[in-house]
Amino acid sequence: MLSKRERLERTIAGEETDRVPVALWRHWPGDDQRAADLAASTLEFQRRYDWDFVKISPASSFCLTDYGVQDRWVGNLEGTREYTRHVVNRTLDWTALRVLDPRRGALGRQLEATRLILDGLPEDVPAIHTIFSPLAQARHLVGGQETLIEHIRTAPERVHTGLNIITESTLRFLSELGRTRLAGIYYAVQLANYAFLTEEEYRTFGRPYDLRILEALSSKWWFNMLHLHGDELPMFDLFMDYPVQAINWHDCDAGPDLATGKAKFPGAVCGGLSHWNPVHNGTPAEIREQVLRALEQTGRRRFILSTGCVMMITTPWSNIRAIRESVEVSA
Repeated sequence: MLSKRERLERTIAGEETDRVPVALWRHWPGDDQRAADLAASTLEFQRRYDWDFVKISPASSFCLTDYGVQDRWVGNLEGTREYTRHVVNRTLDWTALRVLDPRRGALGRQLEATRLILDGLPEDVPAIHTIFSPLAQARHLVGGQETLIEHIRTAPERVHTGLNIITESTLRFLSELGRTRLAGIYYAVQLANYAFLTEEEYRTFGRPYDLRILEALSSKWWFNMLHLHGDELPMFDLFMDYPVQAINWHDCDAGPDLATGKAKFPGAVCGGLSHWNPVHNGTPAEIREQVLRALEQTGRRRFILSTGCVMMITTPWSNIRAIRESVEVSA
């Protein structure tokens, strides 16, 4: 039997494995506000299901709270929080942001949560930490994509000033993460679809900052995953040269499908299951059918079984078990 790292490394390289790797991840509303509680919930989830890797999933506000943003959880099934206070209310506010100290405040708490999780995981279990792209962070600083897009089109230089500050804060946090035994990061990109921006706008306000971050990652990180977020068709081709080993997107809900994505991307494709149907609303039998379709699309090579985004916090345990067991049955 291969170790988890061996299974993932062979999958990334397109080599034969003993079985397809599998992992699910979710948010931990409430628990994600305290380091010890986030660590305990993450570790218990891994002990219960023995995933091939752990994705550390803080609230999206972990990287924004220290700028002055406020949020709360109001029962969203994805476990995401509602933003109640934003710090960019006019375009000039982008220039007032300051680079954050990663060892203090919410960032410092997240570093502590990461250390607790890594201390509690067996050495052979890889873990990756969620990092939101600068543009995704900017979206919540300003209060939504509509206002951000307006600022991009009316005050581009001020937005660039803000994005540079956000990027520097992110790089400093990553430098601290680089001192741990993480296997890599889960780099979450938002707004990279045609419902919000043009390709030229993403090339100008997204890609340069993405690459600054990805090209600065620790050389020891061997498993970095890109996530293209959104139920609309993503600008998939813009990301095919990003320096990551795997890519995750809403393949079942937005496209392109796994076969198309695998033909374009040289590393591993991660997905095959819709987080709503059947994972949340369906049955174990429906899940097994969707797993078989994903295996057929990918030929069981360069494929990691998962959902296209976070699972719902109320997903039935029987469905989660069905996903975990499906890779053993199909091996």
